[in-house]
Amino acid sequence: MTIVDRFIKYARIDTQSDENSTQTPSTQKQFNLAKEVEKEALEMGLVDVSLDNNCYFMATLPSNTNKKVPVIGFISHFDTSPDMSGNNVNPRIVKNYDGKDIVLNETNNVVLSPNDFPELLSHKGEDIIVTDGTTLLGADDKAGIAEIMSAMQYLIDHPEIEHGKIRIAFTPDEEIGRGADKFDVEKFGADWAYTMDGSEVGELEYENFNAASAKIEIQGRNVHPGYAKNKMINALHVANELISLLPKEQRPEHTEGYEGFFHLISLSGTVEEANLSFIIRDHDRNKFEDRKELLIHSVDILNKLYDNRLKLTLKDQYYNMREKVEPVMHIVNYAYRAMEELGIKPNVKPIRGGTDGSRLSFMGLPCPNIFAGGMNFHGKYEYLPIPSMEKASKVVVKIAELVARDA
Repeated sequence: MTIVDRFIKYARIDTQSDENSTQTPSTQKQFNLAKEVEKEALEMGLVDVSLDNNCYFMATLPSNTNKKVPVIGFISHFDTSPDMSGNNVNPRIVKNYDGKDIVLNETNNVVLSPNDFPELLSHKGEDIIVTDGTTLLGADDKAGIAEIMSAMQYLIDHPEIEHGKIRIAFTPDEEIGRGADKFDVEKFGADWAYTMDGSEVGELEYENFNAASAKIEIQGRNVHPGYAKNKMINALHVANELISLLPKEQRPEHTEGYEGFFHLISLSGTVEEANLSFIIRDHDRNKFEDRKELLIHSVDILNKLYDNRLKLTLKDQYYNMREKVEPVMHIVNYAYRAMEELGIKPNVKPIRGGTDGSRLSFMGLPCPNIFAGGMNFHGKYEYLPIPSMEKASKVVVKIAELVARDA
């Protein structure tokens, strides 16, 4: 099975996670992909293959050398984002991309254009996998799963490549921040690992956001609008006041690089009650804490104005892995060297997001992130250049080779 066949098969399986679910996995349909991967792993000859009741998959490629080699791991996730439907995904391959607009869906006038996404032009002449304009593609992170599985098959088919013991794992619910919740680091048994969950070719990341979620419930007071003076408290207007208290320039659409943000991800309600959800992000831990304090202070201001009608629930989600990875920078250097040996220019930069690796690093498994090749994640404009996916899989193989070579 080629890596392209593998990815397309995975992409067609709906694995969208659900942040409103309290179960693990948040959606049972994630098992549909997990069981397919489990079957493939057994067929290709991996050992210690396990799929637990929470949809955590693990397997081992045994060492083929007598050297004492560190055990390394590679990790991706089954689920796709709740932001866009993952049902009835219909991938299509655009052959030898010509640099022009790609019509994804003529009926709905959905067009993937380099005018909107200039990065497309760097893939001119390549074969690109795209959506049909009605769903996401699922390259985040089914590309990572395909790359890791294909790399394991390649190492099995090429026993002349010396490598140590390799552990692989695929998790549920990464997109809703729970991918590491029930990950058994001790069972995994790796000295360190890499998540294959980045985007453009060359990306290598060991810094990510500190992250928190915030939910605000607002209780209004609804009376007849004709007699509302000094009586009505419109929960929707209170919600708007809260939004206006947070700096407009610190929204995602105005930030880049190391700049953090407040991101309003949902707002619903009536005059009687309203609910808001934010995510808070910053690479700097002190600035992250300041952001949370600003939100708390803003809610306090409105509670004084409106007789304690706002309830804030604030929860930390994950932290910047940098403090756990920097003491073991050789693991980043292996990925850097692997890319260089393959003629790929490493692009070391901070993740403007998070991965399972950020939490796993704090659980005792240092875990930088490597590109998986997909672009425009979480939406109908998502695409995956096939050469990018192939290069990512080669990086997995090369890292295994380098670690054994240095042992």
